Amino acid sequence: MSAIDLNARASIDFDAKLAETTALLQQAARDYAPLTAGGAARITQASSLGAEDVVISHLINALQLDIGIFVLETGMLHAETLDLLARLKASSRAPVDVFTPVNESVVQFVDREGKEAMYKSLSLRKACCHIRKMEPLSRALAGKDAWITGLRREQSDARSDVHLIDNTDVTRVKFNPLANWTWGDVWHFIGLHKIDYNPLHDQFYPSIGCAPCTRAISMGEDFRAGRWWWEDETAKECGLHVSQSSTLEQAPT
Repeated sequence: MSAIDLNARASIDFDAKLAETTALLQQAARDYAPLTAGGAARITQASSLGAEDVVISHLINALQLDIGIFVLETGMLHAETLDLLARLKASSRAPVDVFTPVNESVVQFVDREGKEAMYKSLSLRKACCHIRKMEPLSRALAGKDAWITGLRREQSDARSDVHLIDNTDVTRVKFNPLANWTWGDVWHFIGLHKIDYNPLHDQFYPSIGCAPCTRAISMGEDFRAGRWWWEDETAKECGLHVSQSSTLEQAPT
């Protein structure tokens, strides 16, 4: 059974949610349009190539919005994710930029801590996330005044207060156009528009990150149970979506 067959269940108010999402993306594109003709857009989408993100990328392309897309290629992604990235780059109207970690930093970390350092301690796992995600993210967002994510309130307790527009970071605005969507809404839209998605979703991977840190989940498990499953539930973030106030205490720097 495909992820579409298993999960596609639109909310009663799905049409209103879609209208809200569409309007927000259009507003974001207008508010952060290039300052000069032919200049770079001041807003970009962060895509992990998960189900939520392919929905947003589809809307950016379908609405022909002046919003770019970027992917953090950590060097530890599943083959299925890399294949989807190649297909997105080939098909997307919006430019797709790929950011990779600094090779020297990766080599030094692995030489010092080993290839499975993330399993040894929370601090080492966060150090790995910093090298492979946080530092490349800083480059991806350089010069941008806003960015777009696929965060939804339903994803976890830590994300239950996600807002459509997040102004908590004084550096740049974060837009979360799917904040109000359910998992069923996401898959209803994917099925309706025949959007290309990561086949790992068909293998019970609702949330997909780096291969060593992601597993399939069992029926009844929490949505993000397959991410960093050996850690306490309160630790299950890599730092990308920690608020600025929390970042001062929790960021893996």
